[in-house]
Amino acid sequence: MKSLNDCFKLNNGVEIPCIGFGTWQMPDDESGVDAVVCALETGYRHIDTAEGYQNEKSVGIAIKKSGIPREKIFITSKLKNDFHGYESTLAAFDETLKNLDTDYLDLFLIHWPNPMKFRNCWQDANAATWKAFEELYRAKKIRAIGLSNFGEKHINELMKTAEIAPMVNQIRLCPGDTQDELVKFCREKDIVLEAYSPLGTGKIFAVPEMVKLSEKYNRSIAQICIRWSLQRGYLPLPKSVTKERIKENANVFDFTLSDEDAALIAGLTGCAGEHRDPDNTPF
Repeated sequence: MKSLNDCFKLNNGVEIPCIGFGTWQMPDDESGVDAVVCALETGYRHIDTAEGYQNEKSVGIAIKKSGIPREKIFITSKLKNDFHGYESTLAAFDETLKNLDTDYLDLFLIHWPNPMKFRNCWQDANAATWKAFEELYRAKKIRAIGLSNFGEKHINELMKTAEIAPMVNQIRLCPGDTQDELVKFCREKDIVLEAYSPLGTGKIFAVPEMVKLSEKYNRSIAQICIRWSLQRGYLPLPKSVTKERIKENANVFDFTLSDEDAALIAGLTGCAGEHRDPDNTPF
């Protein structure tokens, strides 16, 4: 990947920009609008939100405010945990379109495979949800459909009834948290890996090895993390509401980490926390 304009190709042929602007914990107010507008002005064309983030309206306002044609922007949202099931999914999707003030999505994901509300029937709930996803996809209301936080067993269960294979799995991938077996499985299934929390947590900025690499490459630790993610073949979703950092996080295409340094970063197990077990999340 050589620029923000480069894309991954999904298994249905749709192209998705290689870095997305993440909006988790972004306020649903003017500051959130400003952050998304700044990202679009910087060159991002891929915006990632979710029903559960409660900021879809700000994302929609920012896209209109940017003046960039809708078809030039790749918008992702995710189904809220309480709305699994066929009818609930269709209703939730309509609300997302209303919030974003658009008539279609580029990508829609099931946010979590096993929410507490469906813990005793998650297989059936996901099957019914995916049926709704497939219907929306066939109706061209969504250009691509996928998953988030799904493990191998959840994907295998879904595929027992699915007619259309998922195109994306968005999971936590960052230094020291690489989920290698799941990544291998998804790649075998031609599922693109999106990396949320590519900077891990605030802990990453104090990790001695990362500080040394930042000095070695004369780049911020955030830039090192994002570049590492791209070199691993992930699609990172960095987030920030600070204009300087938004711009800095996009400036990662003019340097390359050595194989040794990339391996070192991958091996920093637990340095930035670990992914949640989707079968035991408290929501």
